Amino acid sequence: MSNDWLQGPLADEGGPPPEIDTSVAHIARVYDYWLGGKDNFAPDRAAAEAAMREDPNVVEGVRGNRAFLARAVRYLTGEAGIRQFLDIGTGIPAADNTHDVAQAQAPECRVVYVDNDPIVLAHARALLTSGTKGVTAYLDEDLRNVADLVGAAGATLDFAQPVAVMLIGIMQCIPDEDDPAGIVKRLMDAVPAGSYLAISHPASDIDVVGIRNLASRLSEFMPMELRFRSRAEVAALFDGLELVEPGLVRAPEWRPAADADAANPATVWGGVARKN
Repeated sequence: MSNDWLQGPLADEGGPPPEIDTSVAHIARVYDYWLGGKDNFAPDRAAAEAAMREDPNVVEGVRGNRAFLARAVRYLTGEAGIRQFLDIGTGIPAADNTHDVAQAQAPECRVVYVDNDPIVLAHARALLTSGTKGVTAYLDEDLRNVADLVGAAGATLDFAQPVAVMLIGIMQCIPDEDDPAGIVKRLMDAVPAGSYLAISHPASDIDVVGIRNLASRLSEFMPMELRFRSRAEVAALFDGLELVEPGLVRAPEWRPAADADAANPATVWGGVARKN
């Protein structure tokens, strides 16, 4: 497809190279390492491996969160009939990106990816591989700037029709002082009835000691503070929406396709809700 859908310069298109600080670990590159990717640097690997020593299940948990994304997209495309996705906090491309899963079921799906991380922007071309019947786009925008984000996404998505807003493993990067519930409300106010919200969020109350130690270890390597939240705090992000079955549960237990899915050790809350 045409790169006209990309909003933000790619390094190999003659624009200025993204400012990527490789001297300190970054959560997107740490996740990339955990998922078996190659777009990471020595500080990222040091942080990832320190976390793995602290919690030997962390890699399986990250993969379980990724599997939740795929199951949620299959549900939204299949049972819910959604054909438009706004995927915010995309991260470095990996297997089973939202458009890969959605367009495998419904080739006409339109997907807008949003991230404000230069390393993700540098690899955005991998997200612009839509089939000919559908569309993918990438926006270099900040989740907290909802009005700008929605305005830019409107070049690709029809906000008069239902949209699935995907917030997979991103809200822990939003501190309480930035009003995460208010951000989600503004996003959902921008989409019509029949739209959906999918969230996965690291839990503060499943393995309390373990997650506290993991967060502390990661903070030694990264300037970004992560805010893990309780089930009640994550549930508050769905206020005013109707959770679909099985509700807000540990992400591997959300409509698992096999026993192995449900057995994944991820300490992450996950849910999908409908705007009526």
